[in-house]
Amino acid sequence: MISAGDFRNGITIEVDGNVYQIVEFQHVKPGKGAAFVRTKLKNIINGGVVEKTFRPTEKYPQARIDRKDMQYLYADGDLYCFMDTETYEQLDLNSDTVGSALKFVKENEICKICSYNGSVFSVEPPLFVELEVTDTEPGFKGDTATGASKPAVVETGATVAVPLFVNQGDRIKIDTRTGEYLSRA
Repeated sequence: MISAGDFRNGITIEVDGNVYQIVEFQHVKPGKGAAFVRTKLKNIINGGVVEKTFRPTEKYPQARIDRKDMQYLYADGDLYCFMDTETYEQLDLNSDTVGSALKFVKENEICKICSYNGSVFSVEPPLFVELEVTDTEPGFKGDTATGASKPAVVETGATVAVPLFVNQGDRIKIDTRTGEYLSRA
């Protein structure tokens, strides 16, 4: 059990039969009246976000989320195939579960599969990936004064804004959480 006074970002709790992850929290002490905790909760099963307030003394059971490293094998239409690297068991997930998590992930890379009570609800890609630029316009001399950027398509098909000096065939490092260019690899 975790009390509302101990809420932190990323903690998962069970409230009214649903499992929520705390996205934002704020301890509020008004000048008059009792203190309370204002939160923004994301339902991990359906992805909906709700705002709730709690008294700091309320207690809720902490939900146990299992995260397992699995290798992304291939995509077959709307199904994405993953393999457990220890038992070699394969798991097929539909595009609703995967969402845009594999936007920057190549085949044979390791991802984290998140599940609650045996049912998979999301896929976490690696935090940083190195990909090759397959298509981009050449940069023009003299355009660098403003720190300008241009769109580039990487080998997974995703588009990333990159600096003008990045050329086709370069390998770049990308943050998968934000989709931002970090550096040349």
